[in-house]
Amino acid sequence: MKLLNKTVGAFVLAASAATVPVQASASQTICVWDILGAQGDVYGVMRDWALQASRMGATVNLRAYTEERVAAADFMAGQCDGVVVTGMRGSQFNKFTGGLDSLGAIPNNEVLKRAFVTLSNPALAPRMTQGKYEVAGFMPAGAAYLFVKSRSINHVDKLAGQKIAVFDYDRAQARMVQKIGAQPVSSDISNFGAKFNNNAVDIIGAPAAAYKPLELEKGLGKDGAVIRFPVLQLTMQMYIDKSKFPADFGQKSRAWFATQLDRSLGLIAKAERDIPASRWMDLPAADKEGYVVLLRQSRIDLANSGFYDKTMMSLLRRIRCQVNAADAECSQTLE
Repeated sequence: MKLLNKTVGAFVLAASAATVPVQASASQTICVWDILGAQGDVYGVMRDWALQASRMGATVNLRAYTEERVAAADFMAGQCDGVVVTGMRGSQFNKFTGGLDSLGAIPNNEVLKRAFVTLSNPALAPRMTQGKYEVAGFMPAGAAYLFVKSRSINHVDKLAGQKIAVFDYDRAQARMVQKIGAQPVSSDISNFGAKFNNNAVDIIGAPAAAYKPLELEKGLGKDGAVIRFPVLQLTMQMYIDKSKFPADFGQKSRAWFATQLDRSLGLIAKAERDIPASRWMDLPAADKEGYVVLLRQSRIDLANSGFYDKTMMSLLRRIRCQVNAADAECSQTLE
């Protein structure tokens, strides 16, 4: 805990000048993206959050979306007072917290837990606001694994020449794919699964939770596999127009989401168990380091190019080194 407190302290920013508290709206609408709409796990968590919101001074209505792009657009257009989307999509609302979804930055659940606890600390509240937007909560959505058409794609070098789906709004993915000599194919959450199933791409990155809803078994065919190595950790993040909520709402909301971490991790574990054991492929121990180095180098390049927030990259490195001080990166200061 002392190490965690030091990590928080190292990133505390000076408090902003006092502002006049805003008058919250009579009621607020939260647009929630869930791949299964109102039947999904994310929406289920948000139902419980909505009940708690009344104790935080807000009266909220939830609106389910199955198209993430539309949910984000409606929020930007003022049709929603808050929105729940992935950290990758939401980096436009908060670049700092968008870094949670960066390549290879959160390699395991222990790092994830410490990161979420750190970010829910009131000391980092100034970082939760960007312009009129405030981050009001985080949920893990699961590690993104590579779904490959062939088990022969078992090493970094074998990614070259492959067609890989990349989200058109996340330039970081395209940069990494080009870096390894593969071909990026512009996609969206609404169609990347279909492209894989219809053989338009050879590889996609997706969490286990997408396996059943997107019927990715079809895309794997007889020879495909899910590589058991997390390329990145997907998060669901809630962003609000802070002028529509009580002044202290965001911090209270973030604190509530922190209490739901084990619940979310349990849902993720179940989704991973739902993928047949025969579909998983483990990398040889000697080859894992190649992926770790590739992701780290890509992350550093992307931070230097302005895609990732450098303060978040440094924070996550500190947390990784708390968990595994023997890692090679801990003797360096590249992030």
